[in-house]
Amino acid sequence: MADTIRHQGIVENINGTHLQVRIVQTSACVSCSIKGHCSSADTKEKLIDVIDESSSYQPGDRVWVVGELSMGVMAVLLAFVFPFLVLIFSLFAFMAMWHDELVSALCSLGLLIPYYYILWLNKSRLGKKFSFSIKPMN
Repeated sequence: MADTIRHQGIVENINGTHLQVRIVQTSACVSCSIKGHCSSADTKEKLIDVIDESSSYQPGDRVWVVGELSMGVMAVLLAFVFPFLVLIFSLFAFMAMWHDELVSALCSLGLLIPYYYILWLNKSRLGKKFSFSIKPMN
């Protein structure tokens, strides 16, 4: 169980084998005793799409939304680490070629546009890789 991420959720909508589950995402400091005086304690409601073949759930059922920990790591890599590396390496390469900070910075930022566009083009393939499952709460 250490290699999974679990959130409590409530089934909101069912369309065939496609379920929408509402989870409440809380920050780590939400249980702090001074959270009322701090601006970093927050909670957000999210709708998670889940494909479930058993279709044994009804709207309003309380479930666990389960994902693999490797999905979280891969999401952080694709969304933050790889773009940061593209930005840094391209900035140094452009600075070595042109010796102009403004043009180099703008070109480095411009390289992020095709990066995120390629991610967007592959969203169906990534959606298969980043899939959640649900389990009933016992």
